[in-house]
Amino acid sequence: MTLKYLIQKEFLQIRRNSFMPKIIFIFPIMVMCVMPWVMNQEVKNIRVDVVDLDRTTSSQQLVHQIEASNYFIFNGQKATYQEAMKDIETSMADIILEIRDGKYLIAANAVNGTKGSIGSAYLTQIVTTSVAPTTAAIQAKVSTLFLYNKGQNYKVFMIPALMGILMMMLCGFLPALNIVGEKEKGTIEQINVTPVSKGAFILAKLIPYWIIGLLVLTLCLLLSWLVYGITCQGPLLLVYLLAILLALFFSSFGLVVSNYSDTMQQAMLVMWFFVVCLLLLSGLFTPARSMPDWAYLTTYVNPMHYFVDAIRTVFVRGGNFQTIAHQVLALLTISAVMGVWAVQSYKKNS
Repeated sequence: MTLKYLIQKEFLQIRRNSFMPKIIFIFPIMVMCVMPWVMNQEVKNIRVDVVDLDRTTSSQQLVHQIEASNYFIFNGQKATYQEAMKDIETSMADIILEIRDGKYLIAANAVNGTKGSIGSAYLTQIVTTSVAPTTAAIQAKVSTLFLYNKGQNYKVFMIPALMGILMMMLCGFLPALNIVGEKEKGTIEQINVTPVSKGAFILAKLIPYWIIGLLVLTLCLLLSWLVYGITCQGPLLLVYLLAILLALFFSSFGLVVSNYSDTMQQAMLVMWFFVVCLLLLSGLFTPARSMPDWAYLTTYVNPMHYFVDAIRTVFVRGGNFQTIAHQVLALLTISAVMGVWAVQSYKKNS
């Protein structure tokens, strides 16, 4: 019964806060409706300068092919390579194509490595198919089958990861700020003098945010279906299981941070430091195998890595429990350890 009243107190505190209920629902809506459109690693609108010193029929046909491409913005033809380089230096162009004596030079601005490498690869493909018809004929005979995400829609790749980010932010930051806020106000001292056990107190702090996290996850699934027409290919129960385990970790982690913090500013900075590290080292944006060996070792203790890997397996590929059993076990172990730490680190009589 004590736990019931403590949970009611937490929900009353959330409801009486004029800002908290709004951010809990507006934040997920903004993330799901805006971020999938902008968090896209497909490279487009690459500005190209052409220096055609040959002025042959074939070179002009190549220029027209570049103009017609959806990936490039034709920046015009320049008289000399030096003139085109001025556009590169002033960020007015991204790539230079020089045609001289039947030879082709592609110079790419690689300050943005992704844009430079992928853009030059696109342009190389156009040049190759234009000047080597036999190569184009061979490529025409090769068929590529894309499994699971057949349309190569980047939104399908990012939406499950965005769900993980929302669970991290809401279930991690809110419990941490809750306890530190009570410390600053002095209201936590009223709990410290009661016979409420540490376990009951910690559960009362966690359960409301688990419920909020599951409601937000449901909202995200609805928005994914209504806005993008993207639905989960595997069992939804597995998505909720993964979300619960991730919420358990980050809510427990938030409480651990709050237990060792004296001010809200301190808790925010510590949380932000660890959240950014866990996020960037999880393989959420780029493949984890692309990281150096020493950095890849951190994925073995990174719950976000296991969550992202598992939810993409279920959401995109339609995997079952057997295909994500390893990730579920790892998440359960890490979350259980963090939950025990959250209870043990709370000093009730301090």
